[in-house]
Amino acid sequence: MRVTISKTDSPARVMVVCAALIGFVCLVPAMSHLLALPLYKLNPMLLALLGGLLLLKDRRTVLLLAALLPIFSMVVVGMPTPGRALCMVAELLTLTALFATLEHRMPTFVALLVAMIASKVVFYGMLALTVAPAVLVGTSLWMQLGVAVSYAAIYALFSKKRS
Repeated sequence: MRVTISKTDSPARVMVVCAALIGFVCLVPAMSHLLALPLYKLNPMLLALLGGLLLLKDRRTVLLLAALLPIFSMVVVGMPTPGRALCMVAELLTLTALFATLEHRMPTFVALLVAMIASKVVFYGMLALTVAPAVLVGTSLWMQLGVAVSYAAIYALFSKKRS
C-alpha cells in the first residue's frame, strides 16, 4: 500500500488533519483509563504535533495546531490543568518554531532532537514558575529522552520517505 502526501494543503485537508490530530489527543486519556496504561508517558501531544509536521506543509498551520492541542484537550477532557496547558502551549510552540529554523541547517534527526530538548527546557522552566517543585517532573527524564530519540528517529525516517 502506498501513501501519497500532498505537496499542497487544501483547506479541507488541513481541517481533516487537524481535527484527526486533536481527536487523537483528546482520546488518549480515555484510552489510558480503558487500558489501564499510562499512555500520557508517551507524550501524545508531541506525537500529534509530529504528525502535523509530517502531514501539513504550512508551518504556520502547525504553529496554530501546537497552540490548540493542549487547549482543546484541557477543555474537552479536563487534562492537562490550565497551568500545565499553558506550559505545554509554550513547549509545543518552541518545538515547532525551533525545528522550522533548524530543519534546513542540519540533519532532520538532530534538528528535531535539539528542538525537543530545548522545548522541554522551556516547559520545565515555565512549570517551575507556576507549580511547586515537588511535582515538577511526572515522567522520568530518561523515559522522556527515550521517547524523544525514538520520535526523532521515526520522524526522520518518514520525512525522508516523503521527500
